[in-house]
Amino acid sequence: FAAQRHVLTYMEDAVSQLLENREDISQYGIARFFTEYFNSVRQGTHILFREFSFVQATPHNRASFLRTFWRCFRTVGKNGGKYSSICCYLLTAQEYHCLLQLLCPDFPMELTQKAARIVLMDDAMDCLMSFSDFLFAFQIQFYYSEFLESVAAIYQDLLAGKNPNTVIVPTSSSGQHRQRQLPNDCSPLDGVEASLFYQCLESLCDRSKYSCPPSALVKEMLGSAQRLTFYGFLMALAKDQGINRALGALPDKGDLFLDPVMDQELEKLVAQVSGLSVSGPTSSSGDTANLPVRNSPRINSPWKPLHHRRKMDAESEGSNEETDSSEN
Repeated sequence: FAAQRHVLTYMEDAVSQLLENREDISQYGIARFFTEYFNSVRQGTHILFREFSFVQATPHNRASFLRTFWRCFRTVGKNGGKYSSICCYLLTAQEYHCLLQLLCPDFPMELTQKAARIVLMDDAMDCLMSFSDFLFAFQIQFYYSEFLESVAAIYQDLLAGKNPNTVIVPTSSSGQHRQRQLPNDCSPLDGVEASLFYQCLESLCDRSKYSCPPSALVKEMLGSAQRLTFYGFLMALAKDQGINRALGALPDKGDLFLDPVMDQELEKLVAQVSGLSVSGPTSSSGDTANLPVRNSPRINSPWKPLHHRRKMDAESEGSNEETDSSEN
């Protein structure tokens, strides 16, 4: 269980942060630090502003990052009102990468480009993409990155007329094997034979130590196809809602722009900042010039890694000094 849940990874990270920030932690105790740390792991906020090596370290971290990216930037996908998803902003791969870097400063551009190629089918990388198209493609590329690297190698071998895996004959009790070759006249544009491709994927999933999509869902997805290309397969993975539900990080596409819990929290935050209650009347004209102003209580921020908290404090002190000097 400990290995499956990557408990050692989180213990090592917690102890590392404890040692790095022991002076700050000593003010409120080690027990409270570990409680806050593992609460953040459970809630999925532990990956905020962390280095990429940690963000991708475990499946839970990857799912948490996907969910956080969706919740933070889902409003990018709509501009037709609070409950409208008809109109949407279109962004380039570079612009989506900038959004990713707001959550993970050293997030590699290569992963963003690979996700964009799934949407654009390897076309020009400066084309515009909708938020939903990019998000579901990014989910597949990011969460199953190691699996997709192996799939790409398998696909190239099949295009070259080689079977990268030895296929076991189901009726053979002696473990005999057979090799199947693709016809030599097949064009790369035609893709590869879907049934043979699935046999190789099934074997890969059985022996892979990395996360793979459920074999049964992949088989169902490829069941009606005779031949397929690599990017056609990736696009099918990104669009398959069964695989999306099995991964469990994002809602169905129809609910992508709905997040009642986050909406409620945002409304509370706006109300606290403005000094108004959530249920209080608002002006239909949107004019807030005549609204009463009250001092609102300070809102406690969610737990963040202490080394980031220290950096933010240092930056804040520096900005205050600059402000003071400019006023003088």
